[in-house]
Formats: sequence, structure tokens, C-alpha cells
Amino acid sequence: MSAVSQRFVVSDSATGRRLDRFVADAAPELSRSRAARLIRAARILVNDEPQDPDYRVSAGDRVVVAMDEAESPLAPDSSPLAVLLETPGLVVVDKPPGMVMHPGAGDEPATLAHRLVAHYPEVADIGHPRRPGIVHRLDRDTSGVVLIARTAAAYLSLQRAFERREVRKRYLAGVHGRPTVATAEIDAPIGRHPTRRTHMAVTRSGRAAQTSYTVHAASASAALLDVRPRTGRTHQIRVHLASIGHPVVGDPRYGPQPPLASRQLLHAWTLEFTAPGGDRWQVSAAPPADMRRELRDLKLDLPATPPTQKL
Repeated sequence: MSAVSQRFVVSDSATGRRLDRFVADAAPELSRSRAARLIRAARILVNDEPQDPDYRVSAGDRVVVAMDEAESPLAPDSSPLAVLLETPGLVVVDKPPGMVMHPGAGDEPATLAHRLVAHYPEVADIGHPRRPGIVHRLDRDTSGVVLIARTAAAYLSLQRAFERREVRKRYLAGVHGRPTVATAEIDAPIGRHPTRRTHMAVTRSGRAAQTSYTVHAASASAALLDVRPRTGRTHQIRVHLASIGHPVVGDPRYGPQPPLASRQLLHAWTLEFTAPGGDRWQVSAAPPADMRRELRDLKLDLPATPPTQKL
């Protein structure tokens, strides 16, 4: 599925027209009701900003309409969601390991996105139709805290917060070996691996990436790290920790083979963010049973999980 963007500039004769009416007139394949839904989902922008369907356009306004060549609604999956926090504008869930965030090129039927549209139908029109309400992602085998927008305004606000690095993330990672430095920061650019196209790597041509960590516990062969990524590059924590000689235990891509755990021991532990309206939240999820068991086998003690609370 590929994205299609249409761009229009408002003429003098169209000044004062409602945005939904203008878009429906400018793009005949869109009905006015469909245009209104896209506007509310922040997929139609005026001068790079979201507006309401009744916004009155002015001469010279730049209107961008983002659609998809083939949009098919996700089939709702009513399987349970572990909800950590719910407000009118957002919901925070605890994603189990092994679950894909959203369908990719194929048509995987059991993703987090399918559950979201069942439990929160309003997200279907927020953001991309195959990634409803999703403002950030976790790998399939990474468990833990995921933030979802329930309104277009929240979606844009949270997207910008991630882009501006205003969201603070903490992960727990079981790694091979024991870092010699108890607290450190890894500052190394990450880009596509030069020969393995499905891998990322520390590379000079990559994008800036920073990850700090603190050793919480250590045994003869492994350590448990409290990891705080400052940026959000693909596979960032896994690549950075592997680059310093301490790959995540169980990581089939960046760790030793065969993996020494049933899945990578990486868990999105806490998320601190400002919700639309100004409330600052810390939302936490305790590691799931499989990770607790694997860490016990490695003789690594878990820290207490901080409470979910308004700060």
C-alpha cells in the first residue's frame, strides 16, 4: 500500500469556502463526508497545520490531502487489551511480546491495531488507516507500554511530543555480559546496514542517536539494564547495546546465535508524557511472566515497577 498526496492552492474565487467543501470540489473522487473524515483524522492539512471541516479557506492557503491507493478497513479483533490508562484523548496499553503493532505489506490479522479498532472504534479515522491512532511503535518481541491517540488533536500533539523528544522512555533490557561502566551514554549514529538490508547498524552516514543506560543488576554472564533512549531510531536500543558488546539476550538479529532466550529480553517499562490539556503522566507496565522467568534463570533481580500516576 503506497501513500498518495494531492496538493492544492486556494484561489481567490474559493476564498471563504468550508475546507471539506473545498477538498470535495478540488478532488472529485472524495465525497464531502469522506473529506470531513480525513480532515478530522489530520490527514488533510492547511499550511502544514490541521483544521476543522468548517475552517474557511483563504486565497493562497496550501492544502495537502494524504490518501492511500487502496484502503481496506481493519477487521476488529475483540481479544482483550491490557489497558494501563484511559482518557478521552488517549489510551495506554501493555503490549504482550510476540504481537505485531499493525499489518505491514501482508495482511496479518492479529495485530494490536485490529484490537484497537474493536475496543476503541474512534481510532479507525485517526492517522493512517492501517496504523489507527498509533504514534510510536515497539518491535514484535518487545513488550510493554504503548501510547495510542483517540482523537486527531491528541494524535498531532503526541506526534509532535515524540518528534521534539518530550516523551521520556525507559526500558528494561537483559544483556550478555556485564558492562564495565555502571552508567553511560551511547552516542552513535544509526542507519541501514551496508550489506544486510533488513538490519540497522552504527554507521557514519546514519542519523544521530543517543541511548543512556544504568546497570541495575549483574551476574556472571549477564546484566539487567535500565535503558533510556533519547531518540527513536529503528532498533535503536538493540543496535546500540550490540555495538558496545552487550547485545540483548535472545535477540535473533543482533545477538549471538542461537539465541539464549525464547525472545529478546527487552521491555518498554515506563513512558512519561504530557497529555493534551496539560496533564503530565507516568505510565508503567511490569515485565511479563516470560521475561521474569528468563531473568530469574540468569540470576538477575528485577527492580520494583514505578506506579502509574499523574505527575
